[in-house]
Amino acid sequence: MKHWLVKSEPEVFSIDDLAACPGKTRYWKHVRNYQARNFMRDDMKPGDRVFFYHSNTPLPAIVGIAEIASDPYPDPEATNPESRYFDPKSDPVNPRWFLVDIKLVSKLDHPISLKEIKEHAVILGDLALIRRGNRLSVMPVADEQWDFIMSLKAA
Repeated sequence: MKHWLVKSEPEVFSIDDLAACPGKTRYWKHVRNYQARNFMRDDMKPGDRVFFYHSNTPLPAIVGIAEIASDPYPDPEATNPESRYFDPKSDPVNPRWFLVDIKLVSKLDHPISLKEIKEHAVILGDLALIRRGNRLSVMPVADEQWDFIMSLKAA
């Protein structure tokens, strides 16, 4: 099992929006970065655990735990000319963009803020979330980083 962090702006799609979805499950969409796409397409597997992170907000923070609930599959919006996320270089035979479904496991009683995470930068090492200039919406989290951040949840 691998671990991940996915970022979403709460006014676009929040942890509460995921909680309100049927089965608390929804596809993770609109990824248009090749590295993030590769993580989803090549590495994410059902059962992998995910930190759900609210970004671009006064208190950026991990707000919940989710899990990957599907194998990757082509993003239908990439081939829909009516969609804002249409990509003319993607087609059903040779898809360029992919989705995975994520399912809410739990909301955190107390979000783990970016500030708190940064306070432990020495322990968290190369955690992509705190790496300067990293703007990926999907990123891997090493097992040791996951375990340490989960210990913050209990604190």
